[in-house]
Amino acid sequence: MARQLGQAGVTVVLAARDTEKGEAAAAKLSEEGLDVQFLRLDVTKEKDSSAAAVALDKQFGRLDILINNAGISSGELGGEKASQASQDVMHRIFETNFFAPVALTQAMLPLLQKSDAARIVNMSSILGSQTLHADPTSPIYDFKSLSYDASKAALNSFTIHLAYELKDTKIKVNSAHPGWVKTDMGTDAAPMEIPEGAKTGVELALLGEDGPTGGFFHLGKPLPW
Repeated sequence: MARQLGQAGVTVVLAARDTEKGEAAAAKLSEEGLDVQFLRLDVTKEKDSSAAAVALDKQFGRLDILINNAGISSGELGGEKASQASQDVMHRIFETNFFAPVALTQAMLPLLQKSDAARIVNMSSILGSQTLHADPTSPIYDFKSLSYDASKAALNSFTIHLAYELKDTKIKVNSAHPGWVKTDMGTDAAPMEIPEGAKTGVELALLGEDGPTGGFFHLGKPLPW
């Protein structure tokens, strides 16, 4: 997503909790001629979010796009039974997948409100769809992991509520399902390459004035909540 946004002419602040990996990624993209810089940010730490907001305000005075991309799982998706879900695992996953993006968005909202047309993209998952999980004919019906799925459903709820709150502004808020992508989480078994998986988030980040808000999308098509 950072590469594709940079190629679209966006100044990208690439955030990561791992300084070494984040700096390496930003340097690689900068070598490609893209305007990309690194910002250390552990989204689970409130002081990091506050510091990031101060740094962005000082350097840019506003924020046009916020992509909440951090996410973790309990392991193999589809393998955690509701009757056996660990409370510790649930708290850990919700901390990163739900509470952290809510807190970071709240910290960044004053900067987003200074933009002419800000976009907030919450990177969710089709596994957060309650409708599809309840449908025996859906492709995800047999892939249930309570902690991860519920955290993404909660993130989708945040999208709906925040979009409603901001419906009379120029800020658009949407959830994105990237697809099953060959990442560390998705594994090499996934059918989608990383550039393809980035497309949905980038499309929602670059929405025009007539674009949707308060929706859940994959490659331009709406998904059921």
